[in-house]
Amino acid sequence: MNVDKMIIQKKLNIKSKKKFEIIDISDEIKKIIKDSKINRGIVNIFSKHSTSAIVINENESGLLKDIEITLSKLVIENNDYYHDRIDNNGGSHLKAILLSPSETIPIYNCKLNLGTWQSIFFIEFDGPRNRIVDVTAIGD
Repeated sequence: MNVDKMIIQKKLNIKSKKKFEIIDISDEIKKIIKDSKINRGIVNIFSKHSTSAIVINENESGLLKDIEITLSKLVIENNDYYHDRIDNNGGSHLKAILLSPSETIPIYNCKLNLGTWQSIFFIEFDGPRNRIVDVTAIGD
């Protein structure tokens, strides 16, 4: 059986407002998938920045604050990092390597196959900035 595959590529422009910010991009990704008409496949969400991350987790205010607090305890800002000699954001880079620049999610019946409580987040570590997230969906 020969099934034609589609590839959809879109860019999300994200404008962060704070140095550290967790931004829910679930609705934007869901709209891209719905508009793409891809029935079955996968979508990859990729941040093109080395001081940010893409994560999937629950959108609950206490948890989001816990993420911020935990990362700030793991990576102390202004800790005389070698990279700070270049542009004073070594801590932002180190936080980003603890997470991931991308996530891949299955698509079933033209919808993201996320768990009940899962949302997709862009996490900013070095804002405020204008950022670009690439969204690539492949399927039939």
